[in-house]
Amino acid sequence: MTRPRTPLMPLDDALAQLLAQAQPLAGVEQVSTFDADSRVLAQDLVSALQVPAHDNSAMDGYALRCADLAGTASLPVSQRVAAGSPALALQAGTAARIFTGAPIPAGADAVVMQEDCEVLPDQSIRVLRPPQPGQWLRRAGEDVAKHAVVLSKGERLTPASIALAASIGMDQLPVARRPRVALFSTGDELVMPGEVAPQAMRPGAIYNSNRFFLRALLQRLGCVVTDYGIVPDQRAATQQALRDASQAHDLILTSGGVSVGEEDHVKPAVQALGQLNLWQIAIKPGKPFACGRVGGAHFIGLPGNPVSSYITFLVLVRPFLLRLQGATQLVPQAMALPAHFNWPRADQRREFLRVRRNAAGGLDLFANQSSGVLTSAAWGDGVVDNPAGQTIAHGDMVRFISLAELQA
Repeated sequence: MTRPRTPLMPLDDALAQLLAQAQPLAGVEQVSTFDADSRVLAQDLVSALQVPAHDNSAMDGYALRCADLAGTASLPVSQRVAAGSPALALQAGTAARIFTGAPIPAGADAVVMQEDCEVLPDQSIRVLRPPQPGQWLRRAGEDVAKHAVVLSKGERLTPASIALAASIGMDQLPVARRPRVALFSTGDELVMPGEVAPQAMRPGAIYNSNRFFLRALLQRLGCVVTDYGIVPDQRAATQQALRDASQAHDLILTSGGVSVGEEDHVKPAVQALGQLNLWQIAIKPGKPFACGRVGGAHFIGLPGNPVSSYITFLVLVRPFLLRLQGATQLVPQAMALPAHFNWPRADQRREFLRVRRNAAGGLDLFANQSSGVLTSAAWGDGVVDNPAGQTIAHGDMVRFISLAELQA
């Protein structure tokens, strides 16, 4: 009797169920603002001052009253104001030599660029292009108001946002704790680069590529990674690796070994030590996915095919790890771009096609979309998120997601 097939789970449902298990990690770390790039802010950041602290000049030039230019050929220069120096109130009928960032003297209502002025022999100035009130003035508080929330809890910090934090005097920032992730591969067929020369590879052996991109992606997400290497295809060895990893990690991540073959030991090992859910997800490449718990650690098992493992990590594991850190933005925004290819074969699963933007503003498709062709991921700069049952004709607008965002 043929057992009925388990229905494929929609990706959005799988992600929702996975995220429901990802409670933000306890604990807040104080780190140097220099070291906070890509970390997730654990508290709102409130400014204790306004930025700029005072009205200041946006240009090198001369600060003056616009009204003083009426009916006069020149203005004497009454003071010189550099950045970081105090300014005196502007005397009526005079101009102040001023430099970028310097405070505006009280009474001045505009700055004239030095290129628009002529310095006369007596060192007074003639304004060649009369300004409008407010010209080249940077107003106090126009960047940041005092007591404003400048960065919100859950934001993932960027070079620009840590600079903003520094501009309000923050030399340390409260951030979420880094997830501790145990990573290991399974499969006696796996060989590490450098251990065996290509010409000496035994029949059936392959180099372990998954370990490299998974470790890199985990580190980009701020994780502290313990690499357990390649675990032999033995039940006892697999259980021991899982037991050890569960002691001091928030997540155990594996690739391969979660099918039902006689040499797939991860599934029964996890079930013996904890709990396991096996999902068949309606995505291509991908589909097989395992999640559960071993002791106090989350467990996620990815498919062994490299592109399947890669895509599944990006669309499921990445948002899971961001949620563990309390991030509020989990999934990058897609953009509509024209397909410069035909995809006449509609699939029952939601597809992630490896593509690359071209000079004409459209998307080129990598010819071989097989789940074993890692070249497609290295060649592409994004994926087309193509709904199930959807064909694509040249010129159709499709959903493009940048790999630069998915891998950040």
